[in-house]
Amino acid sequence: MNKREVGARFLLSTLLLGGALTSHVAQAQEIPAPINKPYLAPIDIQVNATNLRQKIFDIHEHIPVKAGALTLLYPQWLPGEHGPNGPLVQLASLHISANHKPIEWQRDEVNMFAFHLNVPANTDSIDLDFQFLSPAQGNLGAIVVTPEMLAVHWEKMLLYPAGYYSSAITFKPTLTIPKDWKFASALEVASATDNTIQFKPINMVDFVDSPLYAGKYLNRYDLDPGAKVAVHFDVFSDAPENGIAKPEQIEMHRSLLQQAYKLFGSHHFDHYDFLVAASDNFGFDGLEHHQSGENLVKPSYFQEWNKNLPLRGYLIPHEFTHSWDGKFRRPAGQLTPNYNLPMKNSLLWVYEGQTEYWGFILAARSGLLTQEQVRDSIAMVAADLDANTSRTWRPLQDTTNDPIINNRRPLGWRHWQRAEDYYDEGQLIWLDVDTKIRELSGEKRSLNDFAKAFFGVKDGSHVALPYDFNEVASTLNAIQAYDWDKFLHERLNSHGPGAPLDGLARSGWKLTFTDTPTAYYKANEAENNVADFWYSLGFHIHDGKIGEIAWNSPAFKLGLSANTTVLAVNGHQYKDELLKKAISEAKTSKAPIELLIKTDDVYETVKFDYHEGLKYPRLERIEGTPDRLTSILTAL
Repeated sequence: MNKREVGARFLLSTLLLGGALTSHVAQAQEIPAPINKPYLAPIDIQVNATNLRQKIFDIHEHIPVKAGALTLLYPQWLPGEHGPNGPLVQLASLHISANHKPIEWQRDEVNMFAFHLNVPANTDSIDLDFQFLSPAQGNLGAIVVTPEMLAVHWEKMLLYPAGYYSSAITFKPTLTIPKDWKFASALEVASATDNTIQFKPINMVDFVDSPLYAGKYLNRYDLDPGAKVAVHFDVFSDAPENGIAKPEQIEMHRSLLQQAYKLFGSHHFDHYDFLVAASDNFGFDGLEHHQSGENLVKPSYFQEWNKNLPLRGYLIPHEFTHSWDGKFRRPAGQLTPNYNLPMKNSLLWVYEGQTEYWGFILAARSGLLTQEQVRDSIAMVAADLDANTSRTWRPLQDTTNDPIINNRRPLGWRHWQRAEDYYDEGQLIWLDVDTKIRELSGEKRSLNDFAKAFFGVKDGSHVALPYDFNEVASTLNAIQAYDWDKFLHERLNSHGPGAPLDGLARSGWKLTFTDTPTAYYKANEAENNVADFWYSLGFHIHDGKIGEIAWNSPAFKLGLSANTTVLAVNGHQYKDELLKKAISEAKTSKAPIELLIKTDDVYETVKFDYHEGLKYPRLERIEGTPDRLTSILTAL
């Protein structure tokens, strides 16, 4: 690093150390292992979320303690993110005191998320004051504060005592939000005065699993009127009109709820809130919680319903399904005693993969998407994975480590490196399982039965129930006798060639390509703001700038890369439609497609000897076979 970087980092560390210090901290203090016994008393936490312009949260904690050595932890392994992604760098101005006298703290020499201190004699509580510097720009992280709305993610705004299970620590939260703003959360209110809300005491596990959304504009829809278990669809928007849904749109979300109830035969929440941000300025995409789900949609989600096809299918149904798959039933390796012990991700193909499968099925069964639109989405998944050459060196099972290895940073060669394929390929594997059960049972049983048997137990409970691979296989075997252990391991550790498409064929459909994109495919292009030539020349492009190259594609073999700009097509200034026309005309011509490109500061002309035309994936019915996919997508 250069001297300016060193100086900036030294200044930040100085600010963090802050103030006068009074008590020496032992150099080699150990971090106590967590034990399952109740913490001394509830921890009071007060969060002030009124600084909208600078997006800074001011936090005060009052922690009961005993005299002697104490270690405080900042959560590192965050639920739902599957990796050590706690935004420690956004914690600032940490000051600790007791009886108005400052206490020295020292960061652990190895574990940067641990803070050691010595509590003075005759001290039964300490006070913490610090800030959470929420990102003010997109390149610093997800924007969670705008002039119209904000999100409070408690796990990023607290420190907690080491040595105890998180479930054994109780918090008493208080939040101050901007005046006249409304809020929604799974937290239960104890009292409210003006714009300050005090919530009922809650154990830390449920606390960090209960984000809060607040904003100027809230439209709240009751998805299950009159039911004992309340479910609300809470839409926070940049402008009041963006939160207004048509009755038929709300009816689809009500149907989503009822179809999930029928599928799983249970619920695992006392109440549930769909927390929806309809915004172009808010940056937090989606995250699952037990009694709520975070969902970022476009401001036009309701107004331009037919332009938001992919979003309608992959987000809200997915996050809702997680209340059963991922939150209630959770891989044992994900259920750690606290938020600073490593999680194990080997079963994300169930946690995320089966959730992806049910999400799209529930979208079809509820009417959020038509069956044709879901088939078109499956075609896109199948085509993308079938063209993915990286499985030759990296099996699907290894991609479950991606949240730890990469934390969703951009990849230069995604199709060669692989990136969290357990979502989409998991979807194909569970289609394979579903159709195999239907075939072996003579259509008498299906994965619907697995959903009830595995996720539907202990109706009403929202205490996470762990599972391992053996329970997945044994539950499948109880539904339909088969060697599921071998079946699953073969697919998880396969090196191809190609994607696992047996389930697609068994469903009565096959992957094909045509020169015309489906409406769903075009909506996906629009959502990602690209023109897609992935299955022809081998790249995505936006305003002439290539964003990604398919490994071993024609573009790859000509040496193009993601920093290449296309300036001209066959001697004419680049336009998406001009390139589409050139590719189509090349089908009946032996002449190459010529592109003038710029890579770094070098200009050159490359010639594509490609004559297969435009290619877009879709599914085609296999005549003479059972149409199991239609049965799968039909409402219960």
